[in-house]
Amino acid sequence: MTMLAKGLLLATLLPAVFADVQFTSPAAGATIAAGKPITVGWKDSGDGVALTDLSTYTLFLCAGGNDAASFIQLYPINAQGKFSTGNQASATVSSTLGGPDKNAYFLKMQSVGAKGAQVINYSDRFSFSGMTGTFPPEVAAGIKKVSGTEGPPSSEVEAPEAAGGAQDGEAVSYAAQTGLIKYAPMLTPPGTKITKKEPSPRYPSSKVTIAKTFLPTPKQTTTMTASNTYAPAQSRPFQAPAASQPQDDMQKFLHRWRD
Repeated sequence: MTMLAKGLLLATLLPAVFADVQFTSPAAGATIAAGKPITVGWKDSGDGVALTDLSTYTLFLCAGGNDAASFIQLYPINAQGKFSTGNQASATVSSTLGGPDKNAYFLKMQSVGAKGAQVINYSDRFSFSGMTGTFPPEVAAGIKKVSGTEGPPSSEVEAPEAAGGAQDGEAVSYAAQTGLIKYAPMLTPPGTKITKKEPSPRYPSSKVTIAKTFLPTPKQTTTMTASNTYAPAQSRPFQAPAASQPQDDMQKFLHRWRD
């Protein structure tokens, strides 16, 4: 087998990796003092979705293992970030947020593109000195399974077209959408006339199943509603304003018996 054929075979066997945001700080294996500012930096990795195609992000400090069920989001370093403001963010982490375990911490950036595509990137692991808190049992167990400084899988991308979105004229119902971002249709404009004499349901009734156990945590992060494409007509009221009413008790009495 030629080297080219081997390379093509390897490319088909490996999962797709989208490395859009590459964290530059903190460095892998670094130790940061609790109670002092932590500075997070990143750059465009040159692969996958470019930073110029991303608009907003949320940045969290996380701790735990590499599986989704074994780590938690501890603290929002920037809950409403914009890529247009730069490639750096900072925050002060309290010493009570977590434990002193080595390489227990990493960063999670959840980015949203202009067309709704969503990217999730994770940083390498690092430590905090002076931490006095504790972790939940499942998080502590996940940390013990980790070796080295590599964080969770670097990123995942979910585009609206691949996730059953209802964008750009697509008619996928809200309940049938499975992506990280759900899309709702434009709000229905009110009618100009009342034509119905009797009320009736707008949609048929649906079957309801009562949950008997705890349901899984929804993975959807937000709902985007289509913008209005209509402009309501406005006009001035032509009815004359009501006459001024009497204010004191005597005027009210005389006004009452005026007829």
